[in-house]
Amino acid sequence: MTLAPENEKAPVPEGHVRLTIDGIEVDAPKGEILIRTCERLGIIVPRFCDHPLLDPAGACRQCLVEVEMGGRPMPKPQASCTMTVADGMVVKTQHTSPVADKAQQGVMELLLINHPLDCPICDKGGECPLQNQAMSSGRTDSRFVETKRTFPKPLPISSQVLLDRERCVLCQRCTRFSEQIAGDPFIDLLERGANQQIGTAEDKPFQSYFSGNTIQICPVGALTSAAYRFRSRPFDLRSTPSVCEHCSSGCAQRNDSRRGTVMRRLAGNDPEVNEEWNCDKGRFAFRYLQSKERITRPLVRDASGQLVEASWTEALRIAAEGLLAARARRGIGVLAGGRLTVEDAYAYAKFARVAAGTHDVDFRARPHSAEELEFLTTTLGTTPETGVGFAAVEAAPSVLTVGLDLEEEAGIVFLRIRKAVRKRGQKVFQLGQWTTEGARKTKATLVRSVPGAEAAVLRELMTATDDAGKELVDALSAAGAVILVGDRAAEVPGLHSAVAALATRTGAKVAWIPRRAGDRGALEAGAVPTLLPGGRPVTDAAARAEVERAWGLPEGSLPAGPGRSTDEIVAAAAAGELSALVVGGVDPHDLTDPAVALAALEKVGFLVSLELHASAVTERADVVLPVAPDAQREGSYLNWEGRRRPFGVTLDASGVLPDCRVLDTLAVEMDADLFTQTPAASAGDLERLGRYTGSAAAPTAEPGHTPRPAQVGQAVLATWRQLIDEGSLLVDEPALAGTARPPRVRTNAATAERLGLVEGEAAGVATDRGAITLQVELADLPDGVVWLPANSPGSAVRSTLGVGHGALVRVAPAGALGGAR
Repeated sequence: MTLAPENEKAPVPEGHVRLTIDGIEVDAPKGEILIRTCERLGIIVPRFCDHPLLDPAGACRQCLVEVEMGGRPMPKPQASCTMTVADGMVVKTQHTSPVADKAQQGVMELLLINHPLDCPICDKGGECPLQNQAMSSGRTDSRFVETKRTFPKPLPISSQVLLDRERCVLCQRCTRFSEQIAGDPFIDLLERGANQQIGTAEDKPFQSYFSGNTIQICPVGALTSAAYRFRSRPFDLRSTPSVCEHCSSGCAQRNDSRRGTVMRRLAGNDPEVNEEWNCDKGRFAFRYLQSKERITRPLVRDASGQLVEASWTEALRIAAEGLLAARARRGIGVLAGGRLTVEDAYAYAKFARVAAGTHDVDFRARPHSAEELEFLTTTLGTTPETGVGFAAVEAAPSVLTVGLDLEEEAGIVFLRIRKAVRKRGQKVFQLGQWTTEGARKTKATLVRSVPGAEAAVLRELMTATDDAGKELVDALSAAGAVILVGDRAAEVPGLHSAVAALATRTGAKVAWIPRRAGDRGALEAGAVPTLLPGGRPVTDAAARAEVERAWGLPEGSLPAGPGRSTDEIVAAAAAGELSALVVGGVDPHDLTDPAVALAALEKVGFLVSLELHASAVTERADVVLPVAPDAQREGSYLNWEGRRRPFGVTLDASGVLPDCRVLDTLAVEMDADLFTQTPAASAGDLERLGRYTGSAAAPTAEPGHTPRPAQVGQAVLATWRQLIDEGSLLVDEPALAGTARPPRVRTNAATAERLGLVEGEAAGVATDRGAITLQVELADLPDGVVWLPANSPGSAVRSTLGVGHGALVRVAPAGALGGAR
């Protein structure tokens, strides 16, 4: 948009029109909504229903303006949120037109007829657009003397969202967001005329992973949060910009705290990442900060075997003595975990090499593979400008997801793809077992595969001559096509190699979207057994020498061979081949075999745990060192794009320390210097190292053996985690837990009939380790396949069954399995 020169008429730019607003001549793009043009001029027109990320509705009529076309005024004021600009249009807002001002006052009077005067107790009071605009665009007194309309309140439309219907101005922001953005059209307008109201159908509860956004964009106090309702006033809150710690999207957020407690979280406005949206997990899952299970004092195990509180000095001394003795015997393994900031992950990587003298360090607190690391090495160093980012995903003509359920594992990426599908008809393909809710909402074409056979399916499609194979290859051959790979791909041998081959064949770009917030940063920081910071291979002598010089180490002090992966570290500890473990926020129940992990924790000679909450690790630890959560530390994440996402301190950080400070002080006790005393120092140390400039080879591996049901009562297991599950950072959030999707055993009708299962009735899935019993739900899975949520209530797959995706399991109606053998 450009302002026309004062003294001469410049030509109208191509694709633009020229109009006048409040006496100002302006050029605007064709098709632009009038209210947007006013905003760009700094002219604010009051509104309620308008939102820049929602389709126009014209529902509230508060944005009325006077419009002239061809020198003739239109017969009545027009809604500026639905009217597009036109050449020669003359617009007068409430600032220059008594007609528009009177119209806006009249609309405000109508909106306030039934609105209750409960501002002093309304959650929106103090930050309410209706309050503000009643002052700017309303009348000083009301002519309405009749009884106001009332409803029973609050109406729980979900366990997390409560509705006060008498406050609603029927702007339809919530219904439009639910239908257009989230794809969950469970909330809608009911009744007609004076009885019109917002509500839900009795058989369709408002079960959405993005429901909290309707609370934030509601322009009045009609939608409120069950967890925040009546907890605080907006003007009593201290607001701090922050970044979400729950997944790799790196959403901008705002923490609102009061008296040392985070009261609520709101989505931040970041057009390049999360726009103005958050998933409910990121918005509501912060009660762990005040959990009773929080560890805030160091603990050491005394002579009687009990963990007792100790000073930092004593705890660090005991930890250092135990680790030094272990290093002199059979060595130390370091399990860093995926919750770390870049700065903390770098401290773990450096601690392993400098203080522990080993490459036995790994952040991957989940099933993984060597092939995966080879694949991820090729993504190191990419940024939104050099690789794939949110903008590229949204602009892509086609997208293939591999080992990734977008709605469950990367909610904001899911919203961007939904937007692209709705606005531009983007083609989406999902390599998986069944049409999940997210796949249905993105109109994804299912590339069906038996669990464990995904690599073989991709390779077959590359050479297939049928329509399905050609459609996928042709779609990915279009310029800008993208393949999105989740960390679950590591569970399928050969899948990363197949993805690399497909990308080479089609020219599609590849991006890795891990589930945890810290995974990308930990990879860059070198918290893996095969890579030093900056993506330097540990087997590269020149790279090792470069790091040794930067760290002030003697030449040749870094081991020449790669270290052990997480599974190998756990196995070595269980076999007595390691004398100590340093564990940073790893849940052993997330690992490939939790039973082996727990045995390793029991058997290892010395165990140091850096943790927020009491866990299976702290129960077995010799020394427990509490670390600060994100709200009490500063730092940064690298999101899946490679974009740095810094954040500051929200709450008082006295008494707690970030991982990098704890490890730095522990290393000093071990007579080693890390120079990671603060997150800023750690970040500076990593930045000075710079990036590896060598090349990385593409992964090469053949598809593994795909299991097939060999006996009556057997099936192949498919499994992954749901967004809202039993994760450790979701504690003390019963309202959020109430919106989780119910865990189910899913299979197709033919398999259910063969196994004697009935939809709606309970079925058991078992191995020799144990059994999981859930209700049956039919879905479009391949024959002989069952699906279970990996970590939901009653369905802790790896802990209970001891197996994962692609394993053979026994399935039968509940009570017919005869117990686990």
